[in-house]
Amino acid sequence: MRILVVTDAWHPQVNGVVRTLGTLRDELTQMGHEPIFITPDQFRSVPCPTYPEIRLALRPGRRLARTIEANQPCAIHIATEGPLGWAARRYCLKRRLPFTTAYHTKFPEYIRARFRVPLPISYRMVRKFHAPASAIMVATQTIQDELEHRGFERIRRWSRGVDTELFRPRTLEEIEALAPGLKDLPKPIHLYVGRVAVEKNIQAFLALDLPGTKLVVGDGPQLDELRRKYPDVVFAGAKVGEELAAHYSASSVFVFPSRTDTFGLVLLEALASGVPVAAYPVPGPLDVIGTSPAGVLSEDLADAARKALSIPAETCRAHALSFSWQACTQQFLDNLSPFDKSRWTEAA
Repeated sequence: MRILVVTDAWHPQVNGVVRTLGTLRDELTQMGHEPIFITPDQFRSVPCPTYPEIRLALRPGRRLARTIEANQPCAIHIATEGPLGWAARRYCLKRRLPFTTAYHTKFPEYIRARFRVPLPISYRMVRKFHAPASAIMVATQTIQDELEHRGFERIRRWSRGVDTELFRPRTLEEIEALAPGLKDLPKPIHLYVGRVAVEKNIQAFLALDLPGTKLVVGDGPQLDELRRKYPDVVFAGAKVGEELAAHYSASSVFVFPSRTDTFGLVLLEALASGVPVAAYPVPGPLDVIGTSPAGVLSEDLADAARKALSIPAETCRAHALSFSWQACTQQFLDNLSPFDKSRWTEAA
């Protein structure tokens, strides 16, 4: 099946949405499908205000329409609520083509954190975006419950997986070869991986009184500010692939301060690396960790981090192994609304 995915989140961004979509593309290809992605790098774009790493496509409607028509997909999935997402939505509605969407990011909470826009206003806009979709895909039951409470309908589950071959416990020799110097950091190493941005609540982690080293892997608009404010913290910048995996393996506990994530793929990456998790009891951690002994969820994040240090690596790894990308990709396929070639004749 030829599946067209429209996303405003794509490389060179480094985040859970991009990793999820990249893995989805690979898994669909391995299953014999033909995924086609429409992404910001195919258009003229401008940097997103307050977040220049994100590029926003300028007036993408005509080129997007030509791309869709040239490929004549069997199903259309709109992954994000940005300029490309809105343009694809307009295209599908005008031509009466069914499409699915996904709720990857709690944009209303992010907008409130950055611009103080009240939640009811932004949720009204997000609900309008998703309302015509034949299915809205979400990663967890907690997020599904929240959206249904806010009036969203036709919600379907699309969970997440983890690459357990890339993210795995590693020897000191492997870590040193991939990321020299990590082995010399004072122990225990408390790790954060993700965007360095206000909506991630990262200062709740950096302000904790913890022994050893606080290690931050990631980039974002708050990076320079937080480097100046917390000179004792090791800011390693963005990492990918084997180097990112080495940073996980070198760490003692993964501290996740976010209260706004819809899932938290980094939680699974840490667990697969044998690293226990300390987090708040909020959506994302509640769904990934739950009652598992692989992490500690508490409103006292410092206490959670201290308690998590005693969790064996084997416990963490075993929990991560229950999350399969193959099963997640099949969920995605089951949620699509395929249409046959005759719809293109009707749409024209």
